[in-house]
Amino acid sequence: MEELPEGSVDLVFADPPYNLSNGGFTCHAGRRAPVHKGDWDVSRGAEQDFAFHRAWITACRRVLKEDGTIWISGTYHSIYACGYALQLAGFHILNDICWFKPNAPPNLSGRYFTASHETLIWARKNAEGKHTFNYEAMKCGNWHEADRLKREGKQMRSVWSIPTPRPGEKAHGRHPTQKPLLLLHRIISACTTEDDYVLDPFAGSSTTGLAACSMNRRFIGIECEQEYLDLSIRRFEELQRSMQSPSED
Repeated sequence: MEELPEGSVDLVFADPPYNLSNGGFTCHAGRRAPVHKGDWDVSRGAEQDFAFHRAWITACRRVLKEDGTIWISGTYHSIYACGYALQLAGFHILNDICWFKPNAPPNLSGRYFTASHETLIWARKNAEGKHTFNYEAMKCGNWHEADRLKREGKQMRSVWSIPTPRPGEKAHGRHPTQKPLLLLHRIISACTTEDDYVLDPFAGSSTTGLAACSMNRRFIGIECEQEYLDLSIRRFEELQRSMQSPSED
């Protein structure tokens, strides 16, 4: 990110490590499975985790335009630290979104409420800025067709019902924290216009990039794991083929 010019990005979507790979277990495909996303998701302790969030959020603020905004997704393991780091860095928080997952897996231990949502924070670089918000697109778009909580022709609320990624979105491989395309389409539709620059500093399998490019936005993705870079390439190649194919009558 240090190579990017200051004030060059319109929107940041960040899905940082949640630090929940702690030896626990979850339910996957109806079976018990360990919660281990990778060594990159293991907590280093509250202080080191927070220092990491402060560092990358500060770096994002440098490359954002003065009216730019940032979205951060997380669970209770990470999102509160990110929210505090945003405030310390000088961001102005605009909304928090509850992303409800109607197809979330059950809790197998029977000792906790079933985790069926994630939180997203939307913040502006400066309190006095004028951020992009495509109000009519959010109110009058066809979001209700996939989101049973969205009422047709009514304002978009802060609770979104969007299923986890469909099987077809993992046809080229799996990322353990992959986001659904519908989620990123909504965020990018809300906060950008054509040719805007969208940055994802934790690109993973590049769901953000696929959504951005399909909507004529320009994408910058950063990812350290070669496995996920290769997966991203396969997904982009499929997108390119689909965009070049003639439409059927």
